[in-house]
Amino acid sequence: MQNETINILGIETSCDETAAAVVANGKVVKSSVVASQNKLHEKYGGVVPEIASRAHIEKIYPVIKEAMEQANMTKDDIDAIAVANQPGLTIALVVGVTAAKTLSFAWDKPLIAIDHLHAHLQSAIMSENDLELPAAALIVSGGHTSLYDYLAPLEPKLLGSTIDDAAGEAFDKVATILKLPYPGGPSIEKAAKNGNPKAVKFPRSMLGRNSLDFSFSGIKTAVLYHCRGQNMKGENKVDSMSRLQIADIAASFQAAVIDVLVKKTKRAAKKIKAKTILLGGGVAANNNLRTALQDMCDSHAPPIKLLVAPKQYCTDNAVMVASLGYYKFKAGLFADLTLEPKAGSS
Repeated sequence: MQNETINILGIETSCDETAAAVVANGKVVKSSVVASQNKLHEKYGGVVPEIASRAHIEKIYPVIKEAMEQANMTKDDIDAIAVANQPGLTIALVVGVTAAKTLSFAWDKPLIAIDHLHAHLQSAIMSENDLELPAAALIVSGGHTSLYDYLAPLEPKLLGSTIDDAAGEAFDKVATILKLPYPGGPSIEKAAKNGNPKAVKFPRSMLGRNSLDFSFSGIKTAVLYHCRGQNMKGENKVDSMSRLQIADIAASFQAAVIDVLVKKTKRAAKKIKAKTILLGGGVAANNNLRTALQDMCDSHAPPIKLLVAPKQYCTDNAVMVASLGYYKFKAGLFADLTLEPKAGSS
């Protein structure tokens, strides 16, 4: 039927967010619940897999229950259950996958396996009814920095990805070096507001003229050497730095990372003759990155349209999982109860 409503329950536990959501027809958000673990991992300066897994186990069913209540739905209203089963921390993914398989069996509903990175692309296009293709898509998160040729919801073609540290991971590590709070992305952005982005000339790793891959380990090391000396035997200068000096380092680091992200995205757009650029992932919440990409799109001839995920859907969430689940439902792409989590992407 043309006006049939398909309700998908989405479940996401790929890292340190326990999330569930109900989305109708891939676009209408009926509910979204996210239990963050930032406080649990704060003192470690990064995600501890075992702690993340235990927190998921504790939160998963209360979060799903709340999502169903928010949507004012029962199991009879749900058409399928979509779950992120890759990529991510296996010990975390297994919690969501087990919950999804259990509900699929108990409720007699189809099970849909979702690639977490492909789901991030959905966050940028959910409110767009007239997507102009081809589209170059940039996903920037704690564990991944990837460029795609977005052909359709079920046809993202990988153009390039990180060969070492992802951009979000670099933000977290540099925040730790500068003794800024976790998570690093928001802390660096906040500190950088008062800094000079040209104060320190940090390297921009472009990996060759035509490369669409990313490398951020070099800039992370450059910040470390700047603060501790080349031989790492000097005193930690951060302890004696003024707020302005730390702000200058944060601003210079942030500017270097954004410069690389924008230039690589421009390369990808040129390669596929993109009419649209999509931006998603946790680092997509960074206002400087959004502005820089918008400026690049506006200055392009002809101008390129930029679609950015709303900030509440930049970090890990289940709305994006349920949204992509709808398209797999319509295509009849279902998983069975042998579904397993995978650390890597497909």
